[in-house]
Amino acid sequence: MTTNNRNTRQVVIAGAGPVGCVTALILARADVSVTILEAGEDLVPELRASTFHPPTLDMLDELGVTPQLVAQGLITPKIQYRDLDDGLIVEFDHDLIKDRTNHPYRLQCEQFKLTRVIEKMLGEYPHAEIRFQSKFLGALQDADAVTVSYETPGGVEEITCDYLIGSDGSRSAVRKSQEIEFEGFTYPEQFVTVSVPDEVDEIVEDMGHVCYIAHPTEWCALIHAPDYWRFLFPIPMEMTREEAFDDDFLQGRLQRLAPYDGNFSIELKTLYGVNQRVAKTYRTGRILLAGDSAHVNNPLGGMGMNGGIHDGINLAKKLARMYQGGESDELLDLYDRQRRPIAVEYVQAQTIRNKKNLEETDPKIRKQRQEELRAVANDVEKTREILLQTSMISGLEKSEAIL
Repeated sequence: MTTNNRNTRQVVIAGAGPVGCVTALILARADVSVTILEAGEDLVPELRASTFHPPTLDMLDELGVTPQLVAQGLITPKIQYRDLDDGLIVEFDHDLIKDRTNHPYRLQCEQFKLTRVIEKMLGEYPHAEIRFQSKFLGALQDADAVTVSYETPGGVEEITCDYLIGSDGSRSAVRKSQEIEFEGFTYPEQFVTVSVPDEVDEIVEDMGHVCYIAHPTEWCALIHAPDYWRFLFPIPMEMTREEAFDDDFLQGRLQRLAPYDGNFSIELKTLYGVNQRVAKTYRTGRILLAGDSAHVNNPLGGMGMNGGIHDGINLAKKLARMYQGGESDELLDLYDRQRRPIAVEYVQAQTIRNKKNLEETDPKIRKQRQEELRAVANDVEKTREILLQTSMISGLEKSEAIL
């Protein structure tokens, strides 16, 4: 039965990002009372992740969300693999896997558009809410409940719940509060993203809307979002923020990637370090982790946000079964068994492999990689296999088969 006490909820979620919002919507639709605690004054407005993979769109379609994203996004059925020196190597078309998904394409749509859509949808449920300016501080649990403390402009408050879900990002205060190890490593370079409104596919006529460009030191992932083309590339760790954002440096790097007579109109730029890490467990009693709180990886392939949304949907559906069908909390152990190995064996492995392929230094191996890609592109079944992996369909099917 749903409880309406403001300081008692069946489920509390820390973090109103894509994972927290999707999880809350599923719970609200299942008549589970849910509160999201968000430290910010509003939903995060930055671009951040912008790729939605086919199975994610299939899942969100069940919630009535996908059409609202498609209306604000850019449908991208093809992926290109290029070499900075040799140009276009191959192009793969998601149309080849249309028998396995209702959305045979990537949708380029900034993540804040998803959270805004869901925020509006949550307003239709009186037993669901987002509390802004509510920063998670800590949690104590016993056999029956979790007591969550959080900071507000008016002071520290508490809320009691059956279950707490940490979807509060890579620096997760929920994960740290439970002393859960975050195993993995940090890359020895920084990543820069630069967003420009210039039409890159007109500057380089055969440039695709999702493109991975290989080079030993100047590799790049180029993504066309609805309003911007986004370049992502590595720089040395010792470079300062001022040096990384120097206009001459950025123009030089972009000109190398997409030769242009004029200057690019750089409007947005970010600099950050990148980790490959997975939490040692996704569950400790009544406290669970999902999304970046549970796993982080490099952005090559667009798997971070999608994998996090898959976590949230898996977990929310299990909690709904517990509340609606009276099933035991062993389902939460199953959540850990299904999602954690996929993060390690599929998402981590794929994103690490993506980066290694792009930055290969041995020219012979680079040429061999090009020939391998061309051979795959000439074989329909091998192309389908690659697309099922990169679209995360294979990993999801593997996850769902775990008992």
